[in-house]
Amino acid sequence: MWFTRVSLKNPVFATMVMLAIVVLGLFSYQRLQVDQFPNVDFPVVVISTTYPGASPEIVESEVTKKIEEGVNSIAGINALTSRSYDSQSVVIIEFQLHIDGRKAAEDVREKVAAIRPTLRDEVEEPRVLRFDPASRAIWSLAVLPDSSAAKVPSAVELTSWADQVLKKRLENVRGVGAVTLVGATKREINLYLRPEALEAYGITPAQVVAAVQSENQELPVGAVRSQAHELVVQIDARMRRPEDFGRIIVARKGSTPIRLAQLATVQDGPQEIETLALHDGQRTLLLSVQKAQDENTIAVIDGLTRTVTEMKSQLPPGVRLEPIFDGSRPIRVAVQNVRQTLFEGAILTILIVFLFLNSWRSTVITGLTLPIALIGTFLFMYWFGFTINMITLMALSRAWAC
Repeated sequence: MWFTRVSLKNPVFATMVMLAIVVLGLFSYQRLQVDQFPNVDFPVVVISTTYPGASPEIVESEVTKKIEEGVNSIAGINALTSRSYDSQSVVIIEFQLHIDGRKAAEDVREKVAAIRPTLRDEVEEPRVLRFDPASRAIWSLAVLPDSSAAKVPSAVELTSWADQVLKKRLENVRGVGAVTLVGATKREINLYLRPEALEAYGITPAQVVAAVQSENQELPVGAVRSQAHELVVQIDARMRRPEDFGRIIVARKGSTPIRLAQLATVQDGPQEIETLALHDGQRTLLLSVQKAQDENTIAVIDGLTRTVTEMKSQLPPGVRLEPIFDGSRPIRVAVQNVRQTLFEGAILTILIVFLFLNSWRSTVITGLTLPIALIGTFLFMYWFGFTINMITLMALSRAWAC
């Protein structure tokens, strides 16, 4: 009540305080992050382990059970579930809500590191992932060949441009955390061995693999020092052209070298397809974008949209870009609906005050107090790290109505 007495005795002071609250509130409102829901930390950790070629029964006994027994002693576990698939083990650990998600993930990593020596050598390194709802893709872009163009690039050329140019540009947009390329067809040098040639020369496939690995590499040898200079020596033996592979010496029969071209066919072609993306039944490249933590979804997507618009004039012939998914659209609609509800609630509150009190003075005071209180709330939301989302706006509209 002391603040009320001071304000009544010093109206100029009260006016300046209200103006300061409005200015600081508007300043904070412009810097508040906008998202659909609050950033909630779910203490859930997932352990994914690959055991190539193993059946679900073997995965269960050799991987899943050992991981369960190892992590079961971690404090704060609320539920522990597991799934064993063909060549894959998935263990899901749900911690109690008061447990910090990052600390829980670190504890799990320590336990998994202690379990790793007990697993077979064929088992790949377990991956410990923390469940984060904010890590989902917020925006997707399709790279399509333009059939109306005179020259349509091949799948390898399209992948090379998307990976080296487009992906780099999108990664440089402020707030972008990661860009994933789906449906890529990368270039690969394929060596097709001829069994009859291997049998004739008495050479095994393992010898061919060892020869290719040993010849196609760059190695530091050391340094040659003198009193005045120091020279770094390196072996630069990487193949520059596909035909260079055919000249690799796999073995020798007496003084005659046996080269790879005599044992295999070298082909410069596409890599084996591991992922596939389709758009309207047409094969495409899909770039899926994830935002960085605590970034504004709408601001990130606006930056991506501007970048794509700028790049349309720089596209190679026969390529067109088409946005597929925009995660900001439901956020904009939801936030706009709540803002409209908030505005309508304010109008109704002022009308009700006027109808029941039948006083212009009380109506004007209410009409000024409510916006000032609302704008001042944005200052405290900014201080405490809140975002503008459906929950906070609904809370404001509820407080406004009360």
